[in-house]
Amino acid sequence: MKRGWNALLQEILKFRDQRDWKQFHTPKNLAAAIAIEAAELQEHFLWKSDTEVLAVLRNPEKRDKVNEELADVLIFTLLLADRLGVDIDAVVRRKLKNNAKKYPVEKARGNHKKYTELSE
Repeated sequence: MKRGWNALLQEILKFRDQRDWKQFHTPKNLAAAIAIEAAELQEHFLWKSDTEVLAVLRNPEKRDKVNEELADVLIFTLLLADRLGVDIDAVVRRKLKNNAKKYPVEKARGNHKKYTELSE
């Protein structure tokens, strides 16, 4: 991980290291933590209509809880990327480039279909 995320990552690593938690941050555990935190994020929206979700997000206390879960997902994602030696900036840009090929604007704009279902 090199460029834009580095300052944030350094703060996260400092927090982790002050608590001696690196020993627990194996790739397996970090991947599990990402999935668990993502599930906790989903709990705020489960069984709610889009209108109800908007109401949740307008409530400052509930929105803060959503934001905290989102932050947890991101923190564990950055820790996993660091542990694996992944340059987040580079892999996200590569993924966007690949997705641009799979989902050309003229075929995908306003269309929710998977790239394998887009008509030629």
